[in-house]
Amino acid sequence: MFSELTQAEIVNGAVLFATLHSDLGTHRKIGPMRILRPALVAASVVPLFIAPPVTHGAGLAVELAGVAAGLLGGLAALALTRVYRSPKTGKPVTHATWGYALLWTVVIGARAAFSYGASHWFPNQLAQWCQAHQVTGAAITDGLIFMAVLMLLTRTAGLATRATALPRAAQAQQHTLITPANVGPSR
Repeated sequence: MFSELTQAEIVNGAVLFATLHSDLGTHRKIGPMRILRPALVAASVVPLFIAPPVTHGAGLAVELAGVAAGLLGGLAALALTRVYRSPKTGKPVTHATWGYALLWTVVIGARAAFSYGASHWFPNQLAQWCQAHQVTGAAITDGLIFMAVLMLLTRTAGLATRATALPRAAQAQQHTLITPANVGPSR
């Protein structure tokens, strides 16, 4: 099918594109497709590229490290995203700036560089490390894919959770500050 390097780069590109396309900018609506799209990406990636996960030893540790890194990365991305109600529609929206884009680009760039380096810069050293620790290349690939998918899903679940935790639009309007612009003559 695809080489492990190609698999990793496909996942990296899909995650970066889907994330920046849906999140970067202001007043990005949090609707069903915004929440569903990352789940669809994950559902399409995992069956195609994940070998049966390792269930023991250092290979399992590598895969679990990918899961942990993905969770932490997703939480960091969520911290860089503001969730609020649109003043125009009252619906949940987000605002993510270049710091958010930089986080995703650095994380995915580092994964891509590692994948490329494993094939071109340090294949012998990695092979020696894998042999010494009894880790397969598939376990490393799985760890990188788990990291990508979990970062995406953690960010998405966090957005959905924060959007549902927002006060209702009517409650938000009750808490609006009174300013000369919104005070008119009483009738």
